[in-house]
Amino acid sequence: MTTPDFDHIFGGARVMAILRGLPVAETVRLAERAWDLGIDVVEVPVATADAVPALRAAVEAGAERDRIVGAGTVLDVEQVAAAADAGARFTVAPGLDLAVADAAAARGLPHLPGVATPTEAQQALRHGLTWLKAFPAVSLGPAWFKAVAGPLPQLRFVATGGLDASNAGAFLQAGVRVVAVGSALSDPTQLDALATLTRPTP
Repeated sequence: MTTPDFDHIFGGARVMAILRGLPVAETVRLAERAWDLGIDVVEVPVATADAVPALRAAVEAGAERDRIVGAGTVLDVEQVAAAADAGARFTVAPGLDLAVADAAAARGLPHLPGVATPTEAQQALRHGLTWLKAFPAVSLGPAWFKAVAGPLPQLRFVATGGLDASNAGAFLQAGVRVVAVGSALSDPTQLDALATLTRPTP
């Protein structure tokens, strides 16, 4: 199993917005604001069934703009099915559950599993997963990514957990491919500040 589609999903983008626990209308509003600012990829977590309508609405809004929306906090195969049925283009999990990864692949969805140790990263790599979510990134720190890149240079990391506009740049400089920001978006100034990081510096 491989996840080649993440190269296309993220492209040169360096920021992903995570819109967690918001009403449907607010999810769509913030997604559209992110897209307007050049943050092209949005994740809507679906840890509970009542979050699925927000995911579906964001997917529909994204389709009108040719933007990609994925489902986050996908913890089991049932949530994979719900995400796929809602139109999600990829799935994200906080941890490494190979059954969830396989279920996503069976539905044609690239899966981004969470890891926090080289052992987990190596296990994911053996399963064909080369794009990984490092969580919680703020606890791991930028130096973790530089260290792991030595023995495992083929991995691409999305850093998630505790990131905002004030510290995301340090993770990108450490080799992280994408920073994902969620809770910090409760501050309305964050999207504008993060938009400055959306593309690599020439």
